[in-house]
Amino acid sequence: MTLAARAVTDERVTKAGPALTLLRRPEVGAAVAALAVFVFFSVSTQAFLTPAGVSTWLYSASLFGIMAVAVALLMIGGEFDLSAGAMTGTTGLIVGVITTEWGVNIWLAMLIALAAALSIGAANAYVVMKTGVPSFIVTLATFFILQGVNLAVTKLITGTVAIQGMSEVSGFEQVKVFFGSSFPFLGMNLKVSIVWWVAVTLVATWVLLRTRAGNWIFAVGGQVTSARQVGLPVMKVKLGLFMTTAGAGWLVGMLQLFDVSTVQATTGIGQEFIYIICAVVGGCLLTGGYGSAVGAALGALIYGMTLQGIVFAQWDNNWLKAFLGVMLLLAVLVNRSVRRQVGIR
Repeated sequence: MTLAARAVTDERVTKAGPALTLLRRPEVGAAVAALAVFVFFSVSTQAFLTPAGVSTWLYSASLFGIMAVAVALLMIGGEFDLSAGAMTGTTGLIVGVITTEWGVNIWLAMLIALAAALSIGAANAYVVMKTGVPSFIVTLATFFILQGVNLAVTKLITGTVAIQGMSEVSGFEQVKVFFGSSFPFLGMNLKVSIVWWVAVTLVATWVLLRTRAGNWIFAVGGQVTSARQVGLPVMKVKLGLFMTTAGAGWLVGMLQLFDVSTVQATTGIGQEFIYIICAVVGGCLLTGGYGSAVGAALGALIYGMTLQGIVFAQWDNNWLKAFLGVMLLLAVLVNRSVRRQVGIR
């Protein structure tokens, strides 16, 4: 067969019909799964579709969704961040400690926490790129460092492993409007974190699909060597992605802090794998170069609905872990099968 004939018959370059084009979208599987979970708990429980029930699982999904979208961008770029969960607690603790113990202005404290988060994200990227050590290992080390510092420093300064009294800090109510308030919508009382979740998902989707930076992320995640050879700014892309994940950790930390007005030294610990699972369920490949911000948001929605649905159904909470394992395995197998069927390599 000639090269010309090969090009004509290659299914990757032939014109795809609407159904094939739809199947090629990485978030399709997550959308189907989300619909199935929604229908199941709507039918099997009474509280799931009540205004209070919907508000609860949307709030839960929003916090996981913000982080899942950021982690998805990083995974598309070919990297992992296992310190993402601990980062949410670290930023909350920084704000809590320096405002309640040292009287720092609350807005300045938030900027200091953001600067610290972005610096840690940049340090992760620098170590990964300069040493060649896998990001899995580098960020795992960062996770343990943050976990230890969160516990030890908080206890050293406050004598406990939790920050109390945030609601008494000057300016707390003003900040709460942006990070911890609620608003009525269609009979529900929705948290402002849901607005942040939607906004983050829309911006991430726009970046991936409509900007040059999005093309760079896919290219760097798919073939980093080739991307470097054609002159793409690999270091800048990786740096931006790690800092984005850290910035998302700061945002979720603030949303949690100003919602409940307290933060524990263990906040966020163990949630990093949930973010990765949500991204994988949403269509991201563990090998990089493929995925979707919308898919990651849907993965978080599935987790949020399941987390609260199990409570509404009065099941043993241990079933949630089993569900996560099954969901992850099925997502990987389904994504692999679909990509083979539609000809994506």
